[in-house]
Amino acid sequence: MMDDNENLKPLSFDNEEELKPFSFDNHQKSDDDFVPMAKGTSNELKNKDSNFIFFFGTAESGKSVILSSMLYYLKSQAGVLRPRIGTPNSKEANVLLSDFFENIRQGILPNRTTRDQVTRLDLVFEPNNKSKKVHPINLTFLETSGENHNEIRRGGNYHSSIESYLNANIPLTFIVVTSYDSAHKEDALINEFIDELERKGKNIKAINLVLVISKWDKSGKMDVESAEELDNFIYDRLPMTAQRIDTYGLSKSYYTIGSITNSSGQEKISLLNLSTAEVLSKWIYKNIVGYDLDYEGTFWERLKFSFKN
Repeated sequence: MMDDNENLKPLSFDNEEELKPFSFDNHQKSDDDFVPMAKGTSNELKNKDSNFIFFFGTAESGKSVILSSMLYYLKSQAGVLRPRIGTPNSKEANVLLSDFFENIRQGILPNRTTRDQVTRLDLVFEPNNKSKKVHPINLTFLETSGENHNEIRRGGNYHSSIESYLNANIPLTFIVVTSYDSAHKEDALINEFIDELERKGKNIKAINLVLVISKWDKSGKMDVESAEELDNFIYDRLPMTAQRIDTYGLSKSYYTIGSITNSSGQEKISLLNLSTAEVLSKWIYKNIVGYDLDYEGTFWERLKFSFKN
């Protein structure tokens, strides 16, 4: 009986003319009239594993002052605040933070934000509270020029640099700033901003949003005597916004950085007050984490701390 294996021979590739791979390229040269299509660029934000804080407010409303004093409070009294390693703007963030911290103790107010540009600070905040419930968090602060916010009046659109953040699927906290002396001019604009958020699918009742009345020191006082004083101011100067706040259950506060003096047309801080910076910073942390920044800890944590102290 013939061995079938003798008839089985390996496939030979010695004759390259006879054996060729299948080819779907019928043209050796590309057509001169063919224009390749570029791959679309993605507008998706990188480094989305953070908590984004977006400031809204017109020019000279006090956004940069609030941001710089809040960061100074977090770094000088509440824990460690440092640029987040590996983010696109670590170097720029470090430079800006250095300017903030050097200037604020010299009474120098921060510079105005550049138009059509989002100032982004990617930071890590590590609280000095030893409770495991009060853990470190990533914070990304976003600040934009007041001129850009005016662009949404009467149905206008934001610059693309701002749109990319408002359209992105990221956790956003909104700090809406209007000053003591110009709040009555900005009631309609604040409502247009909230309308814009709703058009973008934001559930206003579910997001973290706080109205901040800045420059409260211009009232002649550093604080409010009662909650009714702040309420009355908002009802009087911002009646439409007041309805939004009451209906949606939004937060509200006032803000001052302390005593401001004006010499030769230049404003400087003569007495630094961080009490409202503390309140707003703690509001942000509580709404992100769910625990107070000064949370005392569980029973066992308090017992352990008592032995250590």
